[in-house]
Amino acid sequence: MIDKVFLSSDLFLLTLTVGLYCLGCAVYRRLQVPLLHPVLLTFVAMIVFLSAAGIDYPRYKQATSALDFALGMSVVALGYLLYEQVEQLRGSLLPVGIATLAGCVTGMLSVVYIAMAFGAGREILTSIAPKSVTVPIAVSVSGPLGGIVPITSVVVFCVGIFGSIFGEWILRRCGVRDAEARGFALGAAAHGIGTARAIEIGAVEGALSGLAMALMGLATALLMPLMERYFY
Repeated sequence: MIDKVFLSSDLFLLTLTVGLYCLGCAVYRRLQVPLLHPVLLTFVAMIVFLSAAGIDYPRYKQATSALDFALGMSVVALGYLLYEQVEQLRGSLLPVGIATLAGCVTGMLSVVYIAMAFGAGREILTSIAPKSVTVPIAVSVSGPLGGIVPITSVVVFCVGIFGSIFGEWILRRCGVRDAEARGFALGAAAHGIGTARAIEIGAVEGALSGLAMALMGLATALLMPLMERYFY
């Protein structure tokens, strides 16, 4: 029987997480099935393992804190994609700004009002409001306002997975064909995971998705305290 101390060690949990993700990437590249997204596979596999091994979430979070740091750095690295497409963005500042503001306000208030209709409390509303921005920004905003950080993390993850799997199909069904519009929509609605999907689609989509993710994070950080105070 494997010692539980070993199973709950920082090195083992971190290695297992990265290993499962790499395995998920290999499966996804081979089968190209949207529901076998590597992040989703890793998420489910880790839940099963942690439950079976009796390891709680705080222990896992502490063991994989290096991944949280790397996630924050990856957001900065997306700026290189934007640099490659900077010429195509000239003259688009006004529509990009309007789209960011509209996406931020609509994204937050829509999920808040739907949850309110089902009787959700204020703590839950604050936890799910930043659903469309990347995890490091979402938890940094919801936590100080009284949200539950684990709920915020899970909701952001689920939104990203949904956008990655179904976002392109929804945009196609809505008649959105423009590469810049598609990329911006994926980044604004599905943050980092949506951006990863946009990069797979094309360079222009990836650049605009990275831009949208950054702008949505900034707008959410600035506007959510106001939304929380005056709109729900």
